[in-house]
Amino acid sequence: MLSVARTVAIALKEVQQMLRDRLTFAMAVGVPVLQLVLFGYAINTDPKGLPAAVVSQDTSPMARSVVAALQTSGYFRIVESGIAESRGDALLERGEIQFLIVVPDDFGARIVRGERPALLVAADATDPSASGNAIAALNQLAQTALNRELRGPLATLAPRPAPFEVRIQRRYNPEGLTRYNIVPGLIGTILTMTMVMLTSLAMTRERERGTMENLLATPVRPFEVMVGKILPYVLLGYLQLAVILGAAFLLFEVPMMGSPVLLLAMIGVFMLANLGVGFTFSTLARNQLQALQLTFFFFLPSMLLSGFMFPFRGMPGWAQHVGEALPLTHFLRIVRGIMLKGSGLIDLLPELWPLLAFLAAAGGIALLRYQRTLD
Repeated sequence: MLSVARTVAIALKEVQQMLRDRLTFAMAVGVPVLQLVLFGYAINTDPKGLPAAVVSQDTSPMARSVVAALQTSGYFRIVESGIAESRGDALLERGEIQFLIVVPDDFGARIVRGERPALLVAADATDPSASGNAIAALNQLAQTALNRELRGPLATLAPRPAPFEVRIQRRYNPEGLTRYNIVPGLIGTILTMTMVMLTSLAMTRERERGTMENLLATPVRPFEVMVGKILPYVLLGYLQLAVILGAAFLLFEVPMMGSPVLLLAMIGVFMLANLGVGFTFSTLARNQLQALQLTFFFFLPSMLLSGFMFPFRGMPGWAQHVGEALPLTHFLRIVRGIMLKGSGLIDLLPELWPLLAFLAAAGGIALLRYQRTLD
């Protein structure tokens, strides 16, 4: 017959076994908390305070009112003003600003004459979702920005149509196609998941099958084991890259504006950084299940805080700081810069050195922990 005592005994035994596996228990508690924090506080689909630069030599009240209206809308944060247009173009290409606003020199005078001058707004459209709401707010701004100035003798200019025209220039993605943003980003997310997971499983598989003792009995040094384990997955990563790029060009018609050789080199650095993370996880995990749990714990914030799924500048400051510490964040800027903007090595240096620093740190920790494992 069914025994409640035996059932309770089995349940208590299972609880004890679960508590012994501290890493699995920590993942079971930590992952839901991480998801709640990221989705509840870090994710924002309506980014505001986007950095913008203003090119304007017009000191008229009309020009000043338009710039002030941009700031008070909440969507624009003026980081530089009164600069040359060439300087603004460079900032936009490097990704330091999201918008470049060009005010004509005779903007105020032409409004007074009723000529409806054009206000040029160039947007970095490599991520259409980051600038979509801000662009929509510009049309409303044209109707209300000069309400205080268009009074008295100028009151006839106040009714619709707006006293000036807003011309939007979506650079690097004129049609605002989301696949130009998603497909290059998939290169980084797929490589992050597979490189970290496969490498972490490789070493834990050695322990589970009992073949680690064979490695320990050989004169192979820890660094040689680490490099030997990593190299096959580098080749696998480039095979995955060939499949993704083939689909990007043939199926989705994503442009390649920059150097393919430079792209391959940057991807190599990125893969090595993730392989170092996977090797470190393999020294922490006791079995393949724990290796998969650690991989998921690393992959989740990488996917959510890197700017792949949600606009990076829409996240709060603390989430952006965490995102800056992840290699995927910098790689997404690199791959989109090369493919969509035609960026060169000099343009990519601000994103390359964090990748190299992460690679050095991950590789050093992995080698140090593996040496301790051998001891």
